[in-house]
Amino acid sequence: MSRPPFHIVFALFPGLTQLDFTGPHQFLTRIPGAKVHVASRAGGEIEAEGGVVFARTERLADIPACDLICVPGGAEATSAALDPEFVAQVRRLGLSARYVTSVCTGSLILGAAGLLDGRRAACHWAWRYLLPLFGATPDPGRVVRDGHVITGGGVTAGIDFALTVLAEVGGEDLAKTLQLGLEYAPAPPFDSGRPETAPAAILEAYKTLMAPMMPRREAEAREAAARLKGRAGT
Repeated sequence: MSRPPFHIVFALFPGLTQLDFTGPHQFLTRIPGAKVHVASRAGGEIEAEGGVVFARTERLADIPACDLICVPGGAEATSAALDPEFVAQVRRLGLSARYVTSVCTGSLILGAAGLLDGRRAACHWAWRYLLPLFGATPDPGRVVRDGHVITGGGVTAGIDFALTVLAEVGGEDLAKTLQLGLEYAPAPPFDSGRPETAPAAILEAYKTLMAPMMPRREAEAREAAARLKGRAGT
């Protein structure tokens, strides 16, 4: 007797970081019996950062349930956290999913959906400090698991996250086989991928680059948190 499909939903929004989605997608589609739904609030086309367009996405409201929901991050993650319909659909699917997951700032959207209260969670290091607004405890880990919630850090951590999920759902041998097949053997030319290891001048330059974004993103996160508290109080 064949086992039922393992339904995976990637919840996309305009302005997502495409690698947050495409990295895990490349791996998780290999789970035996996986049925992958690439979905968005309205369905149709979704434009990611850099102009990459994903076509024919499903409507989140048309998906009755899933085994795993994954929310990527991106420059517009906090804006997406203020989209009431998008957040409501993430919450609806997340409440009954076996696994609630995210990559990068996607964890802020999970937080806005009320799915991280009391949980440890990862996020891109520059925005991790916003997680407590949603009742979550920031964790600097590249992949963080707290019960059925599995979150990945910034962008490229999505591949480590995907391998962790693969081992959980399909077994460690499957994860190792796919790691080999996709030749995931990172050996970066520079040790500058974490704020703890990046040269001080590089870290300061990046912070300067991000500075114009911070007031808007923090304000949006605080508004999303206020809305969450308002929903909880009604």
